[in-house]
Amino acid sequence: MRYVNHYESPLGGILLAADETGLTGLWFEGQKYYARTLEPKHEERDLPVFGETKKWLDIYFSGQEPDFMPAVHMIGTEFQIMVWEILRQIPYGEVITYGDIARRIAERKGLGHMSAQAAGGAVGHNKISIIVPCHRVVGADGNLTGYAGGLDRKMKLLELEKADMDGLFVPKKER
Repeated sequence: MRYVNHYESPLGGILLAADETGLTGLWFEGQKYYARTLEPKHEERDLPVFGETKKWLDIYFSGQEPDFMPAVHMIGTEFQIMVWEILRQIPYGEVITYGDIARRIAERKGLGHMSAQAAGGAVGHNKISIIVPCHRVVGADGNLTGYAGGLDRKMKLLELEKADMDGLFVPKKER
């Protein structure tokens, strides 16, 4: 059974989802892929993992790095979970590129090369936003592309973490 709860952040409403193992989803309301993997049968409930997650988010949105992690239950393909584990290792306030993730996966699998686009696809389908920090991934040229929660939120999250924004930019929309 999946359970849901809500959190009001400074960047908008957030839907939390969990099962008996841990947090399975954290989505900004209205974001791309919003609650896409949430089963139709779920119920609103106040679970301990939701309390832990809300405490973590309160600390995070106060501009501090939380010193604990709520229980998470990442559900995806073997490749996606490998990518999401790499996301969890990105230090607070730092960024890496999609190519960096692809290189790490290639090394782990003993491959000569891995597609940055494949890594990007897995990053984009991360279901536990912020806690599994996909907002810390940028393009090789510093492009702040690819955040399901929106590029404005991605910038605000990086600014909140006091990330070095030199060389990072929002792509101009093509006409």
